[in-house]
Parts: sequence; C-alpha cells; structure tokens
Amino acid sequence: MPLDRYELIDDQADLQSALDWLADLDPIGIDVERADWNRYYRAAALVQIGGDGRVAMLDPLRLEDWSPVAAFCAEREVVLHALENDVAPMQALGVDPPVVHDTAIAAALLGMPTGLETLLSEVLGVALESDKAAMQRADWEKRPLTEEMLVYAAGDVADLPRLWAVLRDKLVEADRWDWYVEELAATIDQPTVEDRRDWTRTKGVGRLDPRARARAKALWEAREDLAKDTDTAPGRIVNDKTLVDLAQKPPKAVRELGRRGVRRQAVRTFGEDIVTALEQGANADPVPAERNGRRSTDADRELADQLRVIRAEVAEEVGLDAGLLCPSRHLLKAVVADPQTPAEFREALGLRDWQWRLLADPFLDALFEPAEDD
Repeated sequence: MPLDRYELIDDQADLQSALDWLADLDPIGIDVERADWNRYYRAAALVQIGGDGRVAMLDPLRLEDWSPVAAFCAEREVVLHALENDVAPMQALGVDPPVVHDTAIAAALLGMPTGLETLLSEVLGVALESDKAAMQRADWEKRPLTEEMLVYAAGDVADLPRLWAVLRDKLVEADRWDWYVEELAATIDQPTVEDRRDWTRTKGVGRLDPRARARAKALWEAREDLAKDTDTAPGRIVNDKTLVDLAQKPPKAVRELGRRGVRRQAVRTFGEDIVTALEQGANADPVPAERNGRRSTDADRELADQLRVIRAEVAEEVGLDAGLLCPSRHLLKAVVADPQTPAEFREALGLRDWQWRLLADPFLDALFEPAEDD
C-alpha cells in the first residue's frame, strides 16, 4: 500500500510508543541511511523500520538506548534490501536480528531487477517519487532532515514486507527456495567489508619491485591501523594511487607529502606516521610478487572461454545473470589450478550446491573431455 504515515523518532521517550505502533507487523522492514564516506567503520545516520505503509524513522544521532529495538526485532522476521549494506551499521547500534531476509537476493535468483525502486514498481506497482540520485548525495547526518529526505527514507521501507511476501512465493513456485537459503547464508557469513581488505588488492602494487612492495605493505598496514584508531576512511589518510607512488619513490621528509598527493589535513595529522611507515618498509625484507599456481597458457584461456560460453547458455536457460551463476574471474583461475577430480574443480570454482547442480554436467564434459582414439 502507498506510504500512509511516517514519524521521525529523535527522543528516547518516544521510542517505545513508536515500536508499539508497529507491533502488529511481522515481518518488519528495515533500511539504513548511512553517512560514513569519510569513516572506516560503517555507521547509521537514520534507521527506518516499518511496513504496511507505516514507518518509524529512528535517529541514531539522538537515540542512545537501542535495546528496545533489538528486542523488537528479535521477535520478528526482518526484511532488508541488500542486507550487506545495513547489517553492520545496525550491529554497531546493538541491533542484530536473528532472522533476516533479503529482497535483493530473492530478486536476483528470480532473474528480476535488483534495484529496489524498479522492483517496487514492477512487482507492486508502487512508484517512489523522490529524486534518488539527489538523496544518495544528501548529507544524512545534517539536522534537521528535510521533508524530502524523510519521504524518500520512508518509501524504502513502507512496502518492503509486502514485496518480500511476493518474492518469497515466487521463489517457492519456481523451486528456487533452496537456492535462496544458500545465497542468504553465504551473504550473512561473508566477512565484513573491513575484514576483506588486503594490501595485495591495492591497484598498482603488482607492478612494483620487491623492495617497493615492502614499503607499500608497511604503509598500507600503517594506514589501516590509523584508519581504525581514528575511524577515518583510508583514502582520507592517503589514497591508493598516492600510496603506490610513495612506495615507489619514497619522500625524504614530511613536507614533501603535500606535493605528492596527500591531503593537507592528512599531512598535518598523519604525516609523521606515513614517513615512518615507509622507512620501516625500506628496512624490511623485500616482498616478491605472489604467484598462485602456474601461468595460464593459450589452451587454458581457450578452455576458460569455452566454460564462459557454457555458463552463458545455462544462465539463459534458467533466466539468471551469468555472473550470479559463476563469476567470470573464477573460470580461468579454476582451469589453471589443474583440477584432477570433479570435487577439485568445484572447489576451485567456489560454487555453492545450487550453482554446481546447474553447471556440473556441462562443465565436467568440457574439462574432462575424453581423448580421441588414435
């Protein structure tokens, strides 16, 4: 149903009555507006909770005790859209719902668009009238929030439980519920964005010589520690491009950093730490580039291309995005791993049960094609 009523709750005394207003809803929809572009950790600037056209918008900048929200969510199924964006900020507030569902995952497994605005329009005929691009650029920590911002935020939640009900039924009808359960569990279990960070993924470090790689590693690790300690986005301390440049041609003094691409405020706050890290890296053992397995051959690339075609054909048959069925980056990597058994091949591909069931036969036929008789 269209958005009927929404309330901004920024006084602790009003929180329980707002939750009582929503007590008849199960499942309950939740969305989080974040304002953490300059921070290391994901942080909520507004938490919207509701359904059935009713939304309470809870202000994390004003509310200190979130235990009533945690208790409220513990008794209900919680529906999110792209939960990986919302779970960590909620956990930081002490809200960790035991049962969650994700409409984005469900839509992807049904071969439907995953954008919430499009889904609401196509599935429920609900049109969100706010300027999405403007709202994504908005400063959600600035107070007071405008009426346009409140309407936009409420619209993301007002029909979320109803959308989930339709998608859930479609998953069951399409015999894809098991797929959804696997994908949901994998998404919930994946490491946080912070835990997935690794210095070797920094663009440009692969072309550095071993000594420069040692300096890059030391600077990356120091930047990570500083970012965590001060809750500052790593790129606000020194961006990746500048980090690689500094590792390749280290400065001799802090005063050089500004000319090398480090922000003026970062030079004042972190300059000494940056130079010290580079000096420590210079005294560390060289770090040669890691090579995972052997180099690929023309035959490997030809086989990976063959698998890519097979994957595309299967994906078209079941109406899914090919990347969801098996990410492209895994194909050549799996071939180069030289799997000797189907189990080894599946492990190299990193496929879940539902993906392997769809791809196993055609993939194995391609990989273990019998040799022609002499």
